Amino acid sequence: MGAHATSPRAAHAAAVVAGERGLLAVALPYIDAGLRAGDVVALSCPPDVVAVLCGELGERAGRVRDEPRLSLVGARAPDAIGHTDRLVRELPEGVRLRVLSLVDSGPGPADWREGLRFESAVNRFVVGTPVEALCVYDRTRLPAPVVAAAAVTHPALVHDGAWAPSPAYRDPADYLPQLPWPRDPLQDTAPVLALDDVPSLRALRSRVGRALAELVPDPDQRADLHLAAAEVAANAFRHGARPVSVRIWTGGQRLVCAITDAGHSFADPMAGFRPAHGSDLGRGGMGLWLARKLWDSVDLLPGPDGLTVRLGTRLQPA
Repeated sequence: MGAHATSPRAAHAAAVVAGERGLLAVALPYIDAGLRAGDVVALSCPPDVVAVLCGELGERAGRVRDEPRLSLVGARAPDAIGHTDRLVRELPEGVRLRVLSLVDSGPGPADWREGLRFESAVNRFVVGTPVEALCVYDRTRLPAPVVAAAAVTHPALVHDGAWAPSPAYRDPADYLPQLPWPRDPLQDTAPVLALDDVPSLRALRSRVGRALAELVPDPDQRADLHLAAAEVAANAFRHGARPVSVRIWTGGQRLVCAITDAGHSFADPMAGFRPAHGSDLGRGGMGLWLARKLWDSVDLLPGPDGLTVRLGTRLQPA
């Protein structure tokens, strides 16, 4: 991100509200302050919320950008971070990007955990940048565990328009490795593919490719899932330790793939939100980045048998 003026207060805050009235009470003053300050103001909210906000803003709505890709509302984590980087590079010197996001947790626990991981990691990426984000948590839309975690993943809380430090906030380096890693229910069913001590990356790629050809109806999604799983497997062979194993489970509408190697070094919890070597993709280091881009959830699970990368996703129709 470029060198610009930064906000003197915490760059990432959360506000907990209940329903549309609470949302408007928080969002409209925040947007108005940004417009008066000359900030680039962006909404990263579901379409129905954008419509409500723009209706309240009236003529001022034309000065606000609709940018769902700045959060998990419209993108997966690496793409949201990458899109933020692009917008920051386009900012004039001294101008800030002010983001209002209505948090959308997704339908299940794996989605909630991915959202918590993203909200925590963002704190590292906005340091020293001209980005300020206010994330609104609506109790009427979100499960209670997601709402409760807002104070842990945001260094500031907003109440009655006042920004204050969150006493419960935890740094990503501390919080991310200790997120709960519940067993996916699909893992309690019989795997559709189970390979132990796979002799080579080529053999693993081939067997996983054949399994996905039978399980994933959409050809584009099938290719994406295979690419990312193969890159994770390449990490296991190159940076982990033999034996390498793989398991795939499916419940018809969801797919889980777990790749385990016998290494016991735990990956950086921030790995995969950006390419390991920046924009130079030719240097490799894309395994977890591609996994986070192409699968719905990515869990790094250290255990007695080594390190497991568990990938999960919903299946798209053909």
